[in-house]
Amino acid sequence: MLTTALRLPSVRLPSMDLRKWMASLVLAAILGLNILAGLTVLGPGAPAGRAAAGISAPGLPAALRGQAPPAPEPLRFQQVAPQDAVAINAAVPVSTLPNPAARPFTLAASSPIDRERAIACLTSAIYYEAATEPLDGQRAVAQVVLNRVRHPAYPNSVCGVVYQGMERRTGCQFTFTCDGSLARTPMASYWSRARTVAEAALAGSVYKPVGWATHYHTNWVVPYWSSSLVKAAIVGTHIFYRWTGGWGTGPAFRNRYAGVEPDVNRLRIDAAAAAAAASAMAAANAALLAEQALTDAVTDEQGAAAGVDADGKPLTPTSVDSFQRAVLRRYEPAKAEGVASVLATQTRSGEAVATSHRWALTGDSSARKEAPFGTKSEASKPVPPKELEGVRKVGESPAAAPGAK
Repeated sequence: MLTTALRLPSVRLPSMDLRKWMASLVLAAILGLNILAGLTVLGPGAPAGRAAAGISAPGLPAALRGQAPPAPEPLRFQQVAPQDAVAINAAVPVSTLPNPAARPFTLAASSPIDRERAIACLTSAIYYEAATEPLDGQRAVAQVVLNRVRHPAYPNSVCGVVYQGMERRTGCQFTFTCDGSLARTPMASYWSRARTVAEAALAGSVYKPVGWATHYHTNWVVPYWSSSLVKAAIVGTHIFYRWTGGWGTGPAFRNRYAGVEPDVNRLRIDAAAAAAAASAMAAANAALLAEQALTDAVTDEQGAAAGVDADGKPLTPTSVDSFQRAVLRRYEPAKAEGVASVLATQTRSGEAVATSHRWALTGDSSARKEAPFGTKSEASKPVPPKELEGVRKVGESPAAAPGAK
């Protein structure tokens, strides 16, 4: 029997120092936490797989069967002033197309714990998004959440919809889940009112004016997605939208409620861990960039000392010192008029400035030579002492003194 020895190719890992390997591990941890948090939020009824392969729910219009539902948009706004945003939003009219009311939603939770979680999540959305809105404004927000639970583009649980994307600062669907609002303790009276609205909505109460709306925003911001949706209604300070085409009609809302709600506390812990890992990664990247900048600076200094630039090409001297030696300057000499102003400000006369001072500012050593210390210049003449009025010399009569009368 013939045996052939197989030689496996050798694999060499890239050469990196310890800090870079640690930064890579931190990045991998961040990605893992994001994936874990996303799967936890979406739960067993996540729409990702259906979105990739298309859906075929009972009652879905034939035009939508097999198609992927639209993807939820990230949290991005146009950079406009609040007063400009109000004007931009007001310029878009509310659609005159039919806006039928949504079907009643009845919570069919698998356990009392899941029921309480659903109520708490919907209460949080109503409180943090519309605590100071009138009753209709709070009912409209609750209706959007429940509409999303039924739409195949979103998770099919109340908490999954409310906290979708909270692990990403620009990916959260409801701003309060990722902007730090949850750190504030709710006011008891407002929370109680929001919970009453949530319980009514989960028991089948429908707010008809918003229809099948799945989006909304306040009138002092302009999201990038607003122009691609149908403006369905305005309630209080919020503007409500629905998907265009068949995905915004009643037959598209065929998602079945999962009956199981994810643990919100677990979601918050995962999101906090992802945020901490992201901060650590940012700090590690900043340290690596600072180290690289320092290395580049040292390299430049060494190159200048050797008379070459970063590409190894010889540097051209731009000036000479007082011993006529070439000097490599890293700045452009100041303009003549600017130098004259500086010299006149720093000294009594620009002509009296030392040559070394002038050369330091301009790189020009052609100024007038100064006389060495201890010698007199040819142009200098002794100045006779000034006699003060009323002061007489020794031996001088008072009448002969300057100014005497």
